[in-house]
Amino acid sequence: MKYFAVFLPMKDEEKSIQYRSEHLSYLQKLQDEGYIFAKGRFVDGAGGLVIYLADSLEKAEGMVKQDPYVQTGARGFEIHEWEMKQ
Repeated sequence: MKYFAVFLPMKDEEKSIQYRSEHLSYLQKLQDEGYIFAKGRFVDGAGGLVIYLADSLEKAEGMVKQDPYVQTGARGFEIHEWEMKQ
């Protein structure tokens, strides 16, 4: 599996509040299935970061595009393959 860092910049704060529970439920489902390494919000309100585990960029992007935040336009997304160093 590869790591993909996904920045979710804030686009619409009202929509982010409205769809927060759906977003968190979606991420929890993916985490339970083993597709999320880490997740969290930026404390300055700029958005959040999710690190996905996937076999390919296309697979990771497909999961990101199913996120209620992305689907509703509450957040944008920027995705990069991430090489974790220990």
